[in-house]
Amino acid sequence: MTAPEQRVPRLLAMVPYFLARPGVSTAQAAADFGISEKQLIKDLDLLWVCGLPGHGPGDLIDLSYEGGTVSIIFDAGMSRPLRLTGEEALVLVVALRTLAEIPGMASSDAVQRALAKVEAAAGGAVADSTVTIELDAIQRLQPVLQRSLAERRALALRYYTAARNETTERMVDPLRMFDADGRSYLEAWCRSAEGVRVFRVDRIEDVQILDEPAAPPADLELRDLAEGVFRPAAEHLLVELELSPAYAWVADYYPVETAQEVDDHAPGRLRIGLRVSEPAWVQALALGSGGEVRVLSPGWLADAVRTDAASALAAYDGK
Repeated sequence: MTAPEQRVPRLLAMVPYFLARPGVSTAQAAADFGISEKQLIKDLDLLWVCGLPGHGPGDLIDLSYEGGTVSIIFDAGMSRPLRLTGEEALVLVVALRTLAEIPGMASSDAVQRALAKVEAAAGGAVADSTVTIELDAIQRLQPVLQRSLAERRALALRYYTAARNETTERMVDPLRMFDADGRSYLEAWCRSAEGVRVFRVDRIEDVQILDEPAAPPADLELRDLAEGVFRPAAEHLLVELELSPAYAWVADYYPVETAQEVDDHAPGRLRIGLRVSEPAWVQALALGSGGEVRVLSPGWLADAVRTDAASALAAYDGK
């Protein structure tokens, strides 16, 4: 037995359906409604005792469904198909346009055809400009990423790396999704880097599920997130920074190896040592701080910051 919320709309649609197809077979009707023939007969048994007030001869729906075919003898006024109200049409339009915004989740052509039918059935109740759906990156991409994990399929990503200010194309084998520090991440085996990488979902510009299974190395171990997403390693560059009090948060937010107060005439300044996987991140931090963050070592990185700062000032003076 199907749920009442599914059965009632189906019963209301049956009379106009059978009026338009006199003598249709029960097998065909059951297939069109997506139910078994047994369920169809139960629905017809119920329709046979439905109709207008009075419930006497000439009031109830009369139909014939013996011999494997169905015909309507008296429709009790239910000859017109149901029409969507403006609210019902709006709900369907929002759902379909939301589905269309999620890459890789459904056939775009099928969604557009369904959308056109709903808008036509609404009879102008929902204008094309009434609803505009725009999902943020996480809303658009999470269902696709979760699907790839569930189906264990590889992904093609277009990913923006903020530290290098560049976008790269990557083939990855997804391992898991997790949330940390208020952000969503995908952890995956990156085939080009030949290592496990963590991708911020809001920096994934596009994703496609590939027609091939995910194949990460069998001996991989997922990272322990108890100490945060980033874990410094011995091979990462050791950088020494001097921070003003306004940037002391850097020492709290990132794992540091050393931290000490600077003994000078500006109390509150810190000198810290930390390991970074992307030196460009340090450059961006120093350049954007307006002098509040100084790179002390390595020397080549301090020189790079000074060169970039001089170039920026020269370009500004030239305007």
